[in-house]
Amino acid sequence: MSAEVPGLHWSSASALRAVAEGGCVLDAPMVAVLPWVRRAAAQRAARLMIARAGVALQVLAVQDDAGLGPVAIWNLALRRTRGAFFLYVAEDAFAGRLWLRFALQALQAKPQAGLVAFNDGKWFGQLAGFGLVRRSWLQPLYGGDLFFPGYARHYGDTELTLIARQQDALAYHPHAVLVEVDDEKDGKPVDEADRALFRQRAAGGFDGRVVDKGLLASFG
Repeated sequence: MSAEVPGLHWSSASALRAVAEGGCVLDAPMVAVLPWVRRAAAQRAARLMIARAGVALQVLAVQDDAGLGPVAIWNLALRRTRGAFFLYVAEDAFAGRLWLRFALQALQAKPQAGLVAFNDGKWFGQLAGFGLVRRSWLQPLYGGDLFFPGYARHYGDTELTLIARQQDALAYHPHAVLVEVDDEKDGKPVDEADRALFRQRAAGGFDGRVVDKGLLASFG
């Protein structure tokens, strides 16, 4: 891996898979993992995130050279990095000024919070499409994964958010802006296999972690 700008590191899914279990490629208090298929887009997104964070940030940009999909890459990268906080982001992210500083303020204001949802211009803090996660909160949920590993592209973040909301562990700051820039997003279909899995898991309250019927009916 190399850093073309301070705080930006490049890797690939294949390289992370080759690291022995328990190995670490990046150890920092604040690690953001950015799966990518377009290197130029990933570099633009990461550069802006670092420049505008307002706090020290290390970004690990991971090429999906094995066709794993973002959920598998985030899960893999979580196991190959260390630090108190983990961010899941993407190559089409656009960061507002001081986005991460404000997100940390939201965590500090709500000590029981384990997940921060950003102002993405869409979900109004009710869904963490991109998110800041406290690793100590996350660890008991999926045995070392960020998202339930059955998802490929969609709904992993939805399940995680609903669990956080059930636990009153979701925080939000309206000035913590991190937006997905995709002009065709609203017209794109979701992964049907992911939708089916989400509905199946929601029927069981995501292994009994969500019991609020209103939450369970929020998405799907």
